[in-house]
Amino acid sequence: MMQKKTTSCWSMAVIACLLFVAATHLRGAEAAAVMSVDLGSEWMKVGIVSPGVPMEIALNRESKRKTPVTLSFRNGVRSFGEDAVTDGIKDPASAYSYLLDLLGKQIDNPIVDLYRKRFPYYNIIADPERNTVIFKKSDTEEFSVEELIAQILVKAKEFAQEATNQPITECVITVPGYFGQAEREALLTSAQLANLKVLQLINDYTAVALNYGVFHPSGINETAQYYVFYDMGASHTSSAVVSYQLVKDKHTKETHPVVQVLGVGYDRTLGGLEIQLRLRDYLAAEFNAMKKTTTDVTKSPKALAKLFKEAGRLKNVLSANNDHYAQIENLIEDQDFKLQVTREKLEEICSDLWPRVIKPLEQALSTSGLTLDVISQVILFGGGTRVPKVQETLKQYIKQELGKSLNADEAAAIGAVYKAADLATGFKVKKFIVKDAVLYPIQVTFERDPGEGAEVRQVKRVLFGLMNSYPQKKVITFNKHTEDFDFFVHYGDLNHLTAEEQSFVGSLKISRVELQKIKELLEKTKDESVDAKGIKAFFTLDDSGLFRCTGVEYVYEKQKIETEEDDEGTLAKLGSTISKLFSKDKDEEKKEENAQEGSGNATEGEEAAGKDDKAKEQEKNETKPSETDAPKKNETVKIVTVKEPVAHSLTVQFTQPLSGKSYEKAAEKLDAINKAENLRNQLESSFNALESHIIDIQQKLEEDEYSSCATKEEKEKILAECSAASDWLYEDIENPTPEMYENKLKSLKKLTDVFMARHWEHEERPEALKALKKMIEGAEGFLNSAKNLTKDTNPEKDVFTQVEIDSLSKVITDTIEWQKTEVQAQDKLKRYENVRLTVKEITNKMSTLDREVKYLVTKINLWKPKVKPAKKDKKKAKKDGEEKKSEDGEQEQEEGSSSGDDTNETEKVTEQTEDTNNEEQVELPVTEKKTDEAEKEEVPQATPTEDHTPRSDL
Repeated sequence: MMQKKTTSCWSMAVIACLLFVAATHLRGAEAAAVMSVDLGSEWMKVGIVSPGVPMEIALNRESKRKTPVTLSFRNGVRSFGEDAVTDGIKDPASAYSYLLDLLGKQIDNPIVDLYRKRFPYYNIIADPERNTVIFKKSDTEEFSVEELIAQILVKAKEFAQEATNQPITECVITVPGYFGQAEREALLTSAQLANLKVLQLINDYTAVALNYGVFHPSGINETAQYYVFYDMGASHTSSAVVSYQLVKDKHTKETHPVVQVLGVGYDRTLGGLEIQLRLRDYLAAEFNAMKKTTTDVTKSPKALAKLFKEAGRLKNVLSANNDHYAQIENLIEDQDFKLQVTREKLEEICSDLWPRVIKPLEQALSTSGLTLDVISQVILFGGGTRVPKVQETLKQYIKQELGKSLNADEAAAIGAVYKAADLATGFKVKKFIVKDAVLYPIQVTFERDPGEGAEVRQVKRVLFGLMNSYPQKKVITFNKHTEDFDFFVHYGDLNHLTAEEQSFVGSLKISRVELQKIKELLEKTKDESVDAKGIKAFFTLDDSGLFRCTGVEYVYEKQKIETEEDDEGTLAKLGSTISKLFSKDKDEEKKEENAQEGSGNATEGEEAAGKDDKAKEQEKNETKPSETDAPKKNETVKIVTVKEPVAHSLTVQFTQPLSGKSYEKAAEKLDAINKAENLRNQLESSFNALESHIIDIQQKLEEDEYSSCATKEEKEKILAECSAASDWLYEDIENPTPEMYENKLKSLKKLTDVFMARHWEHEERPEALKALKKMIEGAEGFLNSAKNLTKDTNPEKDVFTQVEIDSLSKVITDTIEWQKTEVQAQDKLKRYENVRLTVKEITNKMSTLDREVKYLVTKINLWKPKVKPAKKDKKKAKKDGEEKKSEDGEQEQEEGSSSGDDTNETEKVTEQTEDTNNEEQVELPVTEKKTDEAEKEEVPQATPTEDHTPRSDL
């Protein structure tokens, strides 16, 4: 029983791994590959899924599964990943890394000041238009953070496309949960510059929680299960409390697993980077204390970059060892540095960081309203959680073992690519509902004039409160305004955050919405039969965590008089009834939507969204009944709801992303950089191809195996051409192009291919002759067996005609004679002489022989023996014979001379006494492997007749 249960759980895990497949009913063009990008501060992982291929991590150019998020520009060359890290050691100011937290930040944000302190060698200036971060490399080179992130995403797309061999345009990108509207919009702009369509931005802890739910489905049932996912990455630490539960959909009655984020805590400056920086500064202080030089090592950008890299290596080693040596050659002024560092010392210099480790976990539990005793497990992910002191601190707090079942590096990328497959059109995945949570409450503020000279007061209405789930829609109704007015959207109460964290958030403003022509709209609809319901503003918080004001409408009800003439006919009513079977009533749809999205407030608060756009258009076109119309028979009054769009303008008040001319300029810059890199790659590739060919030919002509295949004159000419091409290759060519190197290679190959072709013939000929010999032996064996299946040798199994046997025999004999003659002639030739017996001629002979044998094999497969009559009882046979004779006698009198032939045929059949109830099958010993394979091939079916035409003439 236990074994069965274990097998079942394992099977479910395997099924979970293969939950998605390419939809077979979709056209090939629709089933395009998609990717995910787990964009961290230090490392990037790219997840991919393509038709028929399960989720996987794309490898980079070095065949590694993760890539440093570092970009460098040095000597006009752009480098990425490990190459850029190397450039950063030589010229630290030319390599850019740890960029993620600078997205959407104003130049005066404390995060920018912290970045300057950590990496003092960058020249950071303010964007003159947006006041955001600009890296100024020189008077002619400067980059915004969006431009640098866009180039990183371009590289991610290249890795994914090389792994799938398909173009990729759609992706899901992970982001830290604490990203606000400005950061998310800036990242979308970067993706747009990289020509990527973002299907969704997903919080990193949400992607990991989805991953865990998909690959551990057996623990999910109707009872909520609570888990904590704790992440310490390079730049930040976060903790999320989530629940897993099977929930039945009220409308479809289907049951689906749901993962919901209930509480989140984070520390955006605590991570592996801070530990590495502490270690860097400690090593710098120790080197200065050695007094090897009078220069302060912290004042040298190059030396500081070397110390930073060594600190990272040392941090990783000390996670597994108690002590290790830091070693740097030529740290500064030709002075080497070596120092033993213990894990105890590392923990000492970071002593003020360890109490901060549990703060995100405490905050997550607090916002979720849960306690540790209901948490099933605390699961770790992120590279920083490998630090022993971090794990020790967490275990002391939770009093239980930590969960380490996830791949700490790849969990978020795999969870995000599962979401990408779910959102893309070319894949079908098992439905897994995800509900994220709001970290920064969003509220609306507007002014209300009570009238009668009272003071105008400010009113606040919360749209999305702390830990409200999203995606979600909300509506606010303004029913006291008769003039144009505006309202503001901004972050709400942030008292749950520290003062430092609130300063990191930056501006609390999101947008300003100005409503126009309110008075004209109200006057236009003013009537005794009109009942105003107010001005409604519609808002959404989509699954990417992006806030939108989707529209503003003036809603009112009016009376409509209906008569019998307005009634629908019988057929119209029938059509309406049938239509309702396939579509829900507008109000019912909205009630269902409200049940899922939340309730509202009736007066200048939240309320349920109104009818859909189709209904709006239909009701807007309703006309008022004319007062002059004469009363009609059987009049009825109907109340209809009308919605009029309200003119309004929206102004974004957070840090604006690149747009307009700035965006176009950035796009042109990146396009030029990409084209220059592609041209450089082609130039390097063509240069390397020519260089490799020259060196290869020169080496080969020094070996007897190759040089013997060329005449003395040919060798001299080839070597001279190679020498000239080599000299030309290393000349200082002005403005070289890939075509120049390709044309040179083409002309050189035309010369060298002559002797290379001879060498290939001499190397491949023995194998070809060996294969021909085996085929001849197989054909001879087949021929010997086939000779016993002719009419003369075996009347009962007359499969082949004598002409066919002779035809195959002649082909075999001719092939043997040709082989003997040609081999002798070729052996008399020198290796540098023109080849007489080529591999192609040998394969042609094999094809002819194969065709002859294949024809006979096909014929024997189609052959069936003649059906013989069954045996009869002797008495019955005698009686039948007498009756037959009598019939024959009568037939002789009627048909005359033809009776003799019939009697002979009867006697011939009667003599056959063997039992032939079952068809006979003739087996031939075929020893040639190629002939066996030929039997399996599809060939035109031909009826085996007495055809005396040789197969070769057919």
